Formats: sequence, structure tokens, C-alpha cells
Amino acid sequence: MEPKNSPDLVHAWIPASGHTLRHAGIHFDAIRVPGILGDQLAYEIMQFTDFQAGPIIRSRIGMRSMYFLVPPGTASAHRWPAGADALVRRGSDFVGVPALHGLTYPLDRRSRPTAQDPFVETALLFELLIKVVSDEKPAVR
Repeated sequence: MEPKNSPDLVHAWIPASGHTLRHAGIHFDAIRVPGILGDQLAYEIMQFTDFQAGPIIRSRIGMRSMYFLVPPGTASAHRWPAGADALVRRGSDFVGVPALHGLTYPLDRRSRPTAQDPFVETALLFELLIKVVSDEKPAVR
């Protein structure tokens, strides 16, 4: 039997169904950006990459964060602004990883990995995050 050809078949650590926890820094590093800032950053990178950004995971519980999965060992190369957390290989840096298809609540994918874009490009993510943070207007009190 010949293996199925699919642009989704990228990483063996993605579960076939549901979701699972993976230790950051082994298969990937992750940048966690909570709330509206995370939504805006996901929108910006999706627009910039013509909807081929690489894996972006959305958590719908707690802080309702976006997790941008970048190549392992690359998150530490940047000094991320306040509001963004680099999850690298430390004791308790785990990320929930949903399957590519099916029910995965409370996690889902804002963008999927492909063979051409197996990860979010770290330098581009950093550049867009700096732009989004600097474009924010302070609230009038």
C-alpha cells in the first residue's frame, strides 16, 4: 500500500485525533501571545504569508492564547516584547497540539503546517509582533 500524499503530513508528533501535550524545545519552540494581541498577530502573519503561515494553534480556554510554532532552537534568538512568551526547552514549557482534523476542543488550528511551511518563520513573526505592538494606541483615560 502506498502512503497517502498530503500537504498536511509533516510532523510525526501531531496526534492523529484529539490533542496531546508536547514539550517545547524538542520538536518546536512556541511563542505564546494571549488575547487580542495574539488574534491581531495571527491576522497579520496570515495576511503577509497569503494564508500559508505555518502552524498556529488557538487555545479557547484560560487566557485564550495563540501559539505560533517555530523551528526548535530559534525562539531564544529574539528578545520578545511584553505580552509574548517564548516557550523553549525548560522544565514546564508544554504546548497542547491538536490533530489536523476532527474534534480538538479546546484547541484548534488558525493555520496548519504544510510540507512547504512546516513552521512559522521566527524572524517574520518577531518583526510583525514588533509592528503590531508599536501600532497599538494607548487608551485615553
